[in-house]
Amino acid sequence: MAELHCHIEGTADPALVLELAQRHGIALGGIIRDGAYVWHDFTSFLAAYDRAATVFQSEDDFARLAEDHLTRLAGAGAIHAEFFISPDHAEAGGTAPETYLAGLGEGVRRASRATGIEARMIVVGVRHLGAERVEAAARFAVAGAVSEPLLTGFGLAGDERSFAPRDFAKAFDIARDAGLGLTAHAGELCGADSVRETIAALKPQRIGHGVRAIEDDDLVRRIAAEGIVLEVCPGSNLALGIFPDAAAHPLRRLVEAGVKVTLNSDDPPFFATDLGAEYRFAEDAGIGRAGLLALTRNAIEAAFVDAETRQRLLDRLMLAAISLGAPPSNH
Repeated sequence: MAELHCHIEGTADPALVLELAQRHGIALGGIIRDGAYVWHDFTSFLAAYDRAATVFQSEDDFARLAEDHLTRLAGAGAIHAEFFISPDHAEAGGTAPETYLAGLGEGVRRASRATGIEARMIVVGVRHLGAERVEAAARFAVAGAVSEPLLTGFGLAGDERSFAPRDFAKAFDIARDAGLGLTAHAGELCGADSVRETIAALKPQRIGHGVRAIEDDDLVRRIAAEGIVLEVCPGSNLALGIFPDAAAHPLRRLVEAGVKVTLNSDDPPFFATDLGAEYRFAEDAGIGRAGLLALTRNAIEAAFVDAETRQRLLDRLMLAAISLGAPPSNH
């Protein structure tokens, strides 16, 4: 397994959030009840996420967050993971973005040494905070990548209903000119037009979610033809009511249309999922063992890593496939 789309604060176990809230004297405002996060729609989910993020304040807090997340993934069989980091969330919690980045980097290294998992970080600008804040996040990503080689990408997250993709073109140009990998959330809360406009305005290699592209056959064909990778998060989509049930989810249709799909958990404890559950969802949708391996291969080929690391990951995938008796697809 491999994952490209996960928000690091969104991986925090509620028990860890409660522990750190008590340690730092932070009121959580009822976002956790009976060991689970409480929210009822996308707006309240964002509010709960933002409140939970404020409990991480020290470099060690962030190191622990990243280490815990990656250790769980490695234990489930993942060989590579990328996660989104937000300097805006760090600042909202009173932490300097540089401290935030240093702590997360340390957590990645701890998990890698202990488990062998490979991981990278992607800075995201928060869309609903506006273009200037997203441009500031892009500049932070460019500067951070100089000192932290594990920071390899830039993206756009937040509420897709806010602003137009073209408003963030400057931020993406800043990141692109620095050689960072690019991804942008689109086609989750909003329809196929959001995906089309995001591709045209921002020219990312990957689209976060993108599932509502299924509403436009021509767009799906274009995505497949151009090799644009979709970071699909079925558990998140269902929890947020993007699709009414598993049968309505377009994962299999996108795969059958030739789209390069990857599987991801987005914000796992918020949506009662994990990466293993996402792969089981795909299996239940009729994607067989070879197809699941192909989804992992898609993720590795689209990962924001150097060529040597990519080949090492592909070699590990091939060995795993051989041991399972189902060599991965070359497509």
